Amino acid sequence: MDLDTLPVEEQKAFCEAVWKIARMVPSGRVVAYGQIAGFIPVPVGVREDTFKSFRARWAGAAMAICPEGVPWQRVINAQGMISQRRGAESQRRMLEAEGIVFDAKDRIDLAVYGWNGPTAEWLAENGLVPPAAPTLF
Repeated sequence: MDLDTLPVEEQKAFCEAVWKIARMVPSGRVVAYGQIAGFIPVPVGVREDTFKSFRARWAGAAMAICPEGVPWQRVINAQGMISQRRGAESQRRMLEAEGIVFDAKDRIDLAVYGWNGPTAEWLAENGLVPPAAPTLF
């Protein structure tokens, strides 16, 4: 199921939420697509299990069309790697310029550079979902 299968208003709301969270990632830190999506409530009309299966991919789709000013380079995959696509070399250079170090396997140490996300209070104030369990990083 792709993001564009959602009704337009649900797509827009999901993308706006992804971008709002991504704008909070501090310089020198990274966050995973699925981690961002985990803060977003299940869209209307989508089953929870379906959402959990596709939310990381949907966050990636939202980041692929993000507007100017969203620090897209700080969003990576859950393995600590840059997803291979157009712009990957640029993303790596931008992250290295922020002080992020890649290992010999082109991975980022998430224990060192991972961002745990916004506070539970900020998430609640913005209609988002605090994690039920500690985040990955």
